[in-house]
Amino acid sequence: MRSRRIRRAWLTTAAAVSLAFTGPMAPARAGDVPPGGSDPAVQEPLAVEAAPSSLAATGWTSPGGTASPGDFTMSPGALNSETAARVARLDAVLPKSGVQNLLAGANRTVTPWCSRDPFGTAPDPDVKYCLQSDDSTSPEWVPQGLTGVSDAKDNELWGEAGNIQLFASYDGSDPGRETDPDPTTGDCTPAELEADDACNQKGVRITFVQSRTNPATGTPEVKYRHVLLGWTYVNSAGHVSFDGLHASEYPIQKGVHAGGIVWYGNYLYVADTRNGLRVFDMRYIMDLDPDGDPRTHDAMGADTDGVRTTADTEDKTKVGRHDNVWYSFGYRYVMPQVAAWKFKATQSNPTGSYACVSTGAPKASYISLDRSATPDRLIMGEYCRPKTGYPSTGRIASFQVAALEGRTADVTAEGWANYLPLANGGAQGAAVHDGTLYVNESKGTDEPGNLWRYKWSNGQLVASGQPVKTARGAEDLYVERGTGRLWSLSEHRPGSASDCTANRDAADPVGTDYCQRVLYGHKSSWVDAQP
Repeated sequence: MRSRRIRRAWLTTAAAVSLAFTGPMAPARAGDVPPGGSDPAVQEPLAVEAAPSSLAATGWTSPGGTASPGDFTMSPGALNSETAARVARLDAVLPKSGVQNLLAGANRTVTPWCSRDPFGTAPDPDVKYCLQSDDSTSPEWVPQGLTGVSDAKDNELWGEAGNIQLFASYDGSDPGRETDPDPTTGDCTPAELEADDACNQKGVRITFVQSRTNPATGTPEVKYRHVLLGWTYVNSAGHVSFDGLHASEYPIQKGVHAGGIVWYGNYLYVADTRNGLRVFDMRYIMDLDPDGDPRTHDAMGADTDGVRTTADTEDKTKVGRHDNVWYSFGYRYVMPQVAAWKFKATQSNPTGSYACVSTGAPKASYISLDRSATPDRLIMGEYCRPKTGYPSTGRIASFQVAALEGRTADVTAEGWANYLPLANGGAQGAAVHDGTLYVNESKGTDEPGNLWRYKWSNGQLVASGQPVKTARGAEDLYVERGTGRLWSLSEHRPGSASDCTANRDAADPVGTDYCQRVLYGHKSSWVDAQP
């Protein structure tokens, strides 16, 4: 097997359209794939790619101007039926956990209102959740997308559980992917894996967060738990297995960015930037440690070969089935992808920059849900930075979210589509509620971000007031209807030369208090009242 580094060097010179059919190389330890088998690195969705058009500005109107909803049309993933069959096989082998059981056993703790302050001179939010220190500073996991039970259910309850937020993080630290000293051995040598389990490409994880009352003590608490997202495939022995998520988004980003997520009913939609949407199902959260004791290596079921298997959640260096043992990079829970939606138009956004074409397939940089519309609508938008020949500030459009549950016919954005009014682009997240479009714009690590408000006027998006200052590294947006909060989260961490330099001092030489990640919520009534 050739290394990922060698493969990527080839990709930079090969025709981009071939990428849609070949995909990147499989990660280390996946095993060779026999003829007729499935390659874990070829994952749905896979939009058709081509070189950027020389007419890149075609269709461009102006910041805030109308765009073509038809460019956002998505088709069902070609592997949807096969994916469903693999998930059914996996379901027969691995036990499941419901969302409420997962939350009841949440093993990590949020500290509300700690000293970490990515807001600086910006106004404090209505609520601030600080993650445990390792999650706040992890170079491996970078938080991006955000959703919650207010999106999932009209009554904002999952069974009897409420006050739930979910956020997605992508694997942003892979020493084996970019700095492997021996490229002939693949991504990670055994020595590298032993020294740093981050060497593996783990893809994306979803974090379930809940504010609740501890049933034993009667005191309020906020707890959370990570869940690894997975892609099912058939391994070299003919067994169903799973891997982390991967996508052909290099060099723009490392793998699936998960810049936006939406929980709607049983389904979790995850943005796959250059391809479309990946779909997951809350009814298929696999539990590899049902007794809650990682040391026991619990018994699992048998695949079609009839061989009984076990699970090992102590070993963080492997994923999927190896020698009749299931691994999951050390995570107790794994949620496999069940379907996909891919852009129907050719993806021709330029690589190597954040510029965007003005027509054709967009980027799925972030998504959110508008439950204030009838019917409920999924919002999809682009992160773009205009440059010569590519004036687009990023398009945004909406779909009827219920149409995405059918998976048998194309789904087209409808109702409206616009270019964002941001002159310099840079939208990290957007949400619509009661006719207002809220957009988060990050301004880097050394100054607060901007929370913009826009209204529609004769089909054009126009600013409604001045931008509201918010956190550094402001990301996705989520409307929590019952509390009237507009939630977001910050992505930066301290430690590198470029992080929070304007706020370092003798007492805080690495900007620790300014850049550690937080979840936060502004009262939307307060936001709307700002000048």
